[in-house]
Amino acid sequence: MFLENTIHPSKRRGWIEVICGSMFSGKTEELIRRLRRAQFAKQRVEIFKPSIDVRYHETEVVSHDSNSIRSTPVESSQNILLLSSDVDVIGIDEAQFFDSELVNVCNELANQGIRVIVAGLDMDFRGFPFGPIPALLATAEYVTKVHAICMRCGNLANHSHRHDSSNDSLVLLGETESYEPLCRDCFYEYNPLPYSGKKVNRE
Repeated sequence: MFLENTIHPSKRRGWIEVICGSMFSGKTEELIRRLRRAQFAKQRVEIFKPSIDVRYHETEVVSHDSNSIRSTPVESSQNILLLSSDVDVIGIDEAQFFDSELVNVCNELANQGIRVIVAGLDMDFRGFPFGPIPALLATAEYVTKVHAICMRCGNLANHSHRHDSSNDSLVLLGETESYEPLCRDCFYEYNPLPYSGKKVNRE
């Protein structure tokens, strides 16, 4: 018996991949690598980034290792839907800076049969979940968490420590002059414990 919600075998479904981690962990590098492979396979690829991110280039996605790929800066996640016709793969960089509607946009694209690859910070400088990334992690088929190297002890780092503690703005674009990757232990030496408001006693 044929059910109304049965997916026809010829209906192609896409999926969502999320690449997350701290600053300097290689998120954008991995995003570019996957998009390049898709281009080599003759797939139709579009890349988007938030228009506020102009640290390296206004229109290109650029990794900390200076690899780059052409992209389209957009003001909001809804713009991605409007600009995503006739594509096989969509890349989205710095996803944490987009609005919460990005989750619905990514799911809509995946339901249209598009492979969606998203890269972004999973935590902000305070150690709290960042923007739409947590919800994307919950709905994505594939999740890759990458790590930097802690600048204080050399262990794997998963936090982005901001040097200027007087600036509490959630969005502060910067590089090594503003941020450094830290492991859990070193991060808690300089920051309040998330959700507790307490300092770790290091004595």
